[in-house]
Amino acid sequence: MKDIKKLVRSNILALQPYSSARDEFSATNGIFLDANENPYGWLNRYPDPQQKELKQKLSEIKGINAEHIFIGNGSDEAIDLCFRIFCSPGNDKALIFTPTYGMYEVLAAVNDVALVKVPLNASFQIDRDRADAALKDSSIKLVFICSPNNPTGNCIDAAEYIVESFNGIVVLDEAYADFCSSSMINKLAQYPNLIILQTLSKAWGLAAARIGIAYASPFIISLLNKVKPPYNISRLNNSAALKALGEQDNYLTQKEILVNERNNLSRALSLLPVVKKVYPSEANFILAEVNDADTVYNSLVQKGIIIRNRNSQVKNCIRITIGTPSENEALLNALQNIAS
Repeated sequence: MKDIKKLVRSNILALQPYSSARDEFSATNGIFLDANENPYGWLNRYPDPQQKELKQKLSEIKGINAEHIFIGNGSDEAIDLCFRIFCSPGNDKALIFTPTYGMYEVLAAVNDVALVKVPLNASFQIDRDRADAALKDSSIKLVFICSPNNPTGNCIDAAEYIVESFNGIVVLDEAYADFCSSSMINKLAQYPNLIILQTLSKAWGLAAARIGIAYASPFIISLLNKVKPPYNISRLNNSAALKALGEQDNYLTQKEILVNERNNLSRALSLLPVVKKVYPSEANFILAEVNDADTVYNSLVQKGIIIRNRNSQVKNCIRITIGTPSENEALLNALQNIAS
C-alpha cells in the first residue's frame, strides 16, 4: 500500500484552509447576516462551496460515495491543484506521454514544475520500457495519462500498469470515457495513488458550464477541497449540471448519435483522396492524416468549417470533432473538393 501522505507537499499538509460563511453554516432558511452579501436579488447568495447536491447526484449515477468526488471549475482546475498539492516548484517533476492534452504542459510551466515527455509509440500506446526508464527519476511526483487520448482518440492500454508500478500520483484523464467502454473508476479502492478526471463538457454537452470532476480517495479529495477557492462553482453552473444529470435519456440519445456519426465519418473520410489515414477513435473526435494539414486546414477555414490543425503534434494530421449529421456532411463535401 502506497503512503500517499508522504507524497504531499509539507506546506499543503499544514495548510489551514479558508473557512467560508457557507462552510460554517449551510442551511437554506434563515436570516443570513454572515457573508456580507447583498440581501436583494436572485443570485445574491453565495453558492454551496462543497456542491453537496451535485456530488450526491454523481454518487448515484457512478455508484461511488460522495466523499470520493471533487467538483472543479473544469478539469483544468483539478489538474492545476494536483501540481500545487504534489509538486514543489523548481524541484519536482511531472511526466506525460506525448502527443497529449496541451494543458498539462501549460500548467506545469505555471507551477514551475519540469515536465518529462515520453513519446507514445507508432500505435499511440505507452512503451513500457521507456516509461520504466523515465520513472526511475525519483523527482517525478505526478504522471498524467489521457485515455482516450487527445488528440489521438485511442484508449491507453498500459494505464493500469503505470498506476500499479509508479510510487507517485497518477492522474488518469478520462474526459472522453463516455464515448468508449474503458474506465478505471471501479479501481479507485485498489489504487490509492489514482486520481480519475471526468467532465460534463463532452458527452453531457455542458462545455460552457465548466464542470470537471475528480474521483479519488477521500484523503486526496480532502486535499483538493483544502486548496481550491471557496466558491469555485457558481450556482448557475451547478444548476445546469444538476439539470443535465437529471436528463440521462437525452444524454444517452445524444451519445449514441455521436458514436454512430463518428463511425460513419471515419469510414467516409477513409475514402477521400485527400485523406491518407484515419486513426481509430474512442472519443468524440477523429484524428486523420492528410497530404498537407496546413493546406487542408486553411481551405476549410475559408469555407467556414473550423477543425484543429495538429500538424505540430502529429505530422500532417488534423483533428475533427464529431458534429451533427448535416455538419459532418458539409465537412465531407468540402474535403472532397480539396485537391489530393
